[in-house]
Amino acid sequence: MALSGTIGAVVLESGAQAPAVAFARCLVGGLLLLVWCAARGWLRPGRLALSRRDVGLAALGGVLLVGNWVLLFTAYTLSSISVSTVVYHTQPLLLVGLAAVLLGETVTRGHLVRAVVAFGGVALISLGAQGAGGEPVRLGGIALALGAAVLYAGASLVAKRLSHVRPHLLAATQLTIGAVLLAPVLAVTPLPASAGGLLWLLLLGGVHTALLYVLMYGSIGRLPTGTVALLSYLYPVVAVIVDVLAYGHRLTVPELAGMLAVLAAAMSPAALRAKRST
Repeated sequence: MALSGTIGAVVLESGAQAPAVAFARCLVGGLLLLVWCAARGWLRPGRLALSRRDVGLAALGGVLLVGNWVLLFTAYTLSSISVSTVVYHTQPLLLVGLAAVLLGETVTRGHLVRAVVAFGGVALISLGAQGAGGEPVRLGGIALALGAAVLYAGASLVAKRLSHVRPHLLAATQLTIGAVLLAPVLAVTPLPASAGGLLWLLLLGGVHTALLYVLMYGSIGRLPTGTVALLSYLYPVVAVIVDVLAYGHRLTVPELAGMLAVLAAAMSPAALRAKRST
């Protein structure tokens, strides 16, 4: 989760546009995860039991996952790392809402209250946050971060339907699909020409994707689910610290209040239960 909090800085330092960054993350991370799965023996024909339905759902999840990255990485440049990351963490609440609409699950009054608190926090951030040079953040960046949260919530719902598939294998499949889908976009948004930019993207794919997924999926089976859910909030905290220290982001009082509201609502017991179910 601490690694996740530094993703925004890596994306910005690469100097590449969001689609190219997402492609590089899919390509490098996907290949390394496939190597990991092969080394563990999970790609052997007898152990690779995926139905057509599984493959179709994995493809859908891959589209949602990659779309979420493109929107979030674009949001970094339009608002700030900290603002985008905290707004993105409305995802647990959006997941409950999507589950109600698509799966017919019940939405409690408590969830509605938390949703109002969280999106009130987003409104405070929108009104009070400052970007580079002290100017207000662009509302487009906040909208893209919310859109990324919706897509990630959708990907989480798909993952629930594929709980019988090893998560490493599912991630490798989705990243491979993402690389294929995004490859044509390189004609419009190419990879960085500098060695430095390419090294940042290699870092993103190798450390912040492949290694991060191996660590994350390895820990989930060994830690209590409540601990995993709470530790996930290191992600936005580290992102805010990185934004303040590395990029000089200045937190205003309304922005800080909005961030606390979003995280408090998303960390509530009901939201954590929804997060565990993914």
